[in-house]
Amino acid sequence: MSLLLSTVLPALLPALSDGVRGLVGKFTGGAGANPQNVDEVIKLQEAETQRLEALAKLDSVGGGVSPWVANLRASSRYIAVWVALAQWPIVLWLVPEYADTGAQFAQSAFFFLFGDRVYLHLKRGT
Repeated sequence: MSLLLSTVLPALLPALSDGVRGLVGKFTGGAGANPQNVDEVIKLQEAETQRLEALAKLDSVGGGVSPWVANLRASSRYIAVWVALAQWPIVLWLVPEYADTGAQFAQSAFFFLFGDRVYLHLKRGT
């Protein structure tokens, strides 16, 4: 249970903070952090572009690396997630007393893959 709380609770904190912020904005009628004029929109877009460039630099690999090594490095998180998802039925079948722990690992991996998409879909309200 503590593993579940330590992985799910931090994942829910952004949703809870957005909910609280939305309620406060609804009751106060404030615009929140929305830009108020064209200059603020341009500055916000420039800041977002700089953030994306910084993230791209973090993910880039140095010059003398083979392309297959760069591809393997970029996909290593997803490979680890699929291994975590594949282990759960095996653990459930071979070692049923650890099925709960295996399920928690699989849940964490599943939310790594799909949690952001589900959260953004729910946030948009569609």
